[in-house]
Amino acid sequence: MPSNLLLTELLHALPGRPGDLSPVLELHPAVAEATGHEVSRAMLAQALNVALLGDLLARTPTAAAYLDDLRQTGARLTFDHGAMRTVDSQHMGELPRGEAAFTRILEPLGYVRAAEYPLRALRMTGRAYAHADLPEHIPQFFVSELHTDRFTCAFQQAAARITRSSRDPLTPADRRRLDRLARQGRLDLAEAAALLPSLVACFQRNHAPPALSDYEAVRHESAEMAWISTEGNAFNHATDRVASLAATTAAQRALGRPLKAKIEVSKSGRVRQTAFLADQVDRPFVDDHGRAIQRKVPGSFFEFIERDRLPGSDALDLGFDSANAQGIFKMTEAAA
Repeated sequence: MPSNLLLTELLHALPGRPGDLSPVLELHPAVAEATGHEVSRAMLAQALNVALLGDLLARTPTAAAYLDDLRQTGARLTFDHGAMRTVDSQHMGELPRGEAAFTRILEPLGYVRAAEYPLRALRMTGRAYAHADLPEHIPQFFVSELHTDRFTCAFQQAAARITRSSRDPLTPADRRRLDRLARQGRLDLAEAAALLPSLVACFQRNHAPPALSDYEAVRHESAEMAWISTEGNAFNHATDRVASLAATTAAQRALGRPLKAKIEVSKSGRVRQTAFLADQVDRPFVDDHGRAIQRKVPGSFFEFIERDRLPGSDALDLGFDSANAQGIFKMTEAAA
């Protein structure tokens, strides 16, 4: 058996050989210490999450600075969940509509739908996916779906123009690998290493740069659709599960980092959340004359969450809250 750790080997299979974040992450021994020639679904799920966290850090300087703090102090990040946005529309080019583009990935990786959260103020639905094997240790996915049919006709037409060029990063070979993973719960290392880059590619903007006029049209009705038009299905945010949200936010405020003014508290009182404001990024657009231009827009951000145990149980409350989510989503509102 090889002495190299499977998680490291998988991450090294990615283009550009991104830095391994494992030393700064709190990882379950089943994934942190595994070696061999077979990759479990939990291992592949963890590798995907580490890669997506690395992508977010590369796009989000405030989050990267926070992680540098952890490295310097020897502290570790407990990766609670990543969040992404999808569009429930029939005009998705090569992609399945809405969350179906990602359930085809998450379910073979061992994820099961844990709960559904109506986000009525945003005309969206959020769904939490927890890992069946290690629910407290493998990050959850919070997948939100924007319902275009709840907006005006002008909005729907602009949204369709934005998303209809979407391409599908999954090849027929990738789909066969996902089918085997779903049946067997594991893949050999070579197959898993071949699949991982395609999975990562699904979590990006897979449509053409939007027309600035279409961006403005959707932004007028939905900050969330405006964000999707420039960022696509990238991680909207990633989240550190902390022992004390009050202590964490006090430390970050002392460093002058831009935090949400309010801590969101779930109805149960057991889940508390806040976040950095989204970092501003330069993104490409097309003007009315077909010329490529750049504009500064909100990118992704980093969140903090504190979870209590369920009453009479040692299990963490892994739930979310519709009001909390809608409050956190405001981090990516674009200014006029």
